[in-house]
Amino acid sequence: MVSFILSALAMATAALAAVTAPMSLDQRHVARQTLSGQATYYGGNVAGGTCSFSTYTLPSGLYGTALSDSNWSDAANCGGCVAVTYGGKTITAMIVDECPGCGTNHLDLFPNAFTELAPASKGIIDVNWDYVPCPVVGNLQIHMKSGVSQYYFNAQVVNAHRRTNTLETSIDQGKTWKATTRTTYNFFLNSSGLGATSAWIRVTSHTGTQVIVKDVPMTSDAIVTATANYA
Repeated sequence: MVSFILSALAMATAALAAVTAPMSLDQRHVARQTLSGQATYYGGNVAGGTCSFSTYTLPSGLYGTALSDSNWSDAANCGGCVAVTYGGKTITAMIVDECPGCGTNHLDLFPNAFTELAPASKGIIDVNWDYVPCPVVGNLQIHMKSGVSQYYFNAQVVNAHRRTNTLETSIDQGKTWKATTRTTYNFFLNSSGLGATSAWIRVTSHTGTQVIVKDVPMTSDAIVTATANYA
């Protein structure tokens, strides 16, 4: 009797698996949960924003936003994108700055983003938003901070399709990897440096997809474009 029940359960499980459509990467790793909060607008700041995107220009059609410090997560959401909905309209904006003292789930949009949703005279609106993949063009880039050398490593990821979770380095062509520490200003730091003039860099997105960028020079302000972006 027990064996019959187990056999029936196994058949039911197999049947369910057969009719269940495979889940996409976003469905598996980013269970979308709509967040509710308020949105305001300010002057907008990419180059001088808290995400330190000093070399990056937002692609055409992609807006910018600051994110509440309540959602900041030590800059982990920098470079991520959000779909913001109000009054039946939706825009997509990249997180490039922090909004200190703003309420939970608050977005401080660039002016052109806000006015796509509502007249500027409203000043503040109640919105719903989700984290979404960024509709960027081309591959992600590694941007080395000013002052980088073989004795000081500090790099950030720009133009990424997804939020970056970790950055690792290798000076032996990928045989071994060394972790770095995320900073609150959106760079990944190894203050002792790598002891080499170039390195491979492996970055991992919040969904677990990875990109390896080979032969990145340990040179101040260097920018290296990868051969891929996060899947």
